Amino acid sequence: MRVLVPDLPAFRALARPGDTSLPGADLAFYSNETGVPQGEAQGAVLWLANAATRDALLGTAGLKWVLTLTAGIDHVQGKLPPGVRLYNAHRLHDRAVAVHVVAGILAASRGLHRFRDAQRGGEWTRTSIPDSGLSTLGGKRVVIWGYGHIGKLVEERLTPFGAQVYGLTSKTEADLVDYRLAEADWVVLLLPSTDRTRGLVNAERLAALKPGVWISNQGRGDLIVTGDLLAALDTGQVGGAVLDVTDPEPLPAGHPLWERKNVVITPHVASTTTDLLERGAAYARSVILDLL
Repeated sequence: MRVLVPDLPAFRALARPGDTSLPGADLAFYSNETGVPQGEAQGAVLWLANAATRDALLGTAGLKWVLTLTAGIDHVQGKLPPGVRLYNAHRLHDRAVAVHVVAGILAASRGLHRFRDAQRGGEWTRTSIPDSGLSTLGGKRVVIWGYGHIGKLVEERLTPFGAQVYGLTSKTEADLVDYRLAEADWVVLLLPSTDRTRGLVNAERLAALKPGVWISNQGRGDLIVTGDLLAALDTGQVGGAVLDVTDPEPLPAGHPLWERKNVVITPHVASTTTDLLERGAAYARSVILDLL
């Protein structure tokens, strides 16, 4: 089986001469700089490819399956040739994303973003503590909207802090969704971007939340109507937000979200770890072995 994989050291290591880690697999390497090798291939591992490289991979003759080393699949939906199977890699990213979610909630609950701002100005002050909303998570209601693999891991990590965690899925009745969201102290968004979810968190939804609620989004940026979130932040209806994804993305310089002191922004890195390339190659190897 010929498989197209990223031209990265961790993947090159899978094809060392004499290495029997992938018996029966002929690896061919692509990159955004050199393009996609000519000839047929039965499989492709899609990762870190720009749009042109991605389209070239998906157009490879003889393709039977594609593994995208991302949890989301919106970048390939509607682009696969008929009959080509698609696999994603949520298990590769679940734990890192869950830790990122919990880290953001804990940091915001303890006001670390505000103290970091004060640090930049060389300010040693505690006068704002009564107004900064510092809290523990004891008794706080955290609603996870998109309660799948990552959501369950988030719950496991939040429960020891005393948080009350509630999960919402596509099967949750609408009335219960409204009820849980209305009583939430934190709303964690882990939904994919679909026709049903884009713009789901809009002015109407935000107005129905508990005043002072915090939003944490590690799903997709377009789940939230950005202008509506900014308005809710300015009125205090939303107490703050932890955003790993934004709309637009990347967030351009000068965008109003950058200026909000009660917003913590990370550049879509929730799934990133220092050993991600090695873990990605190992994950791809396990999938290829299953498909040989």
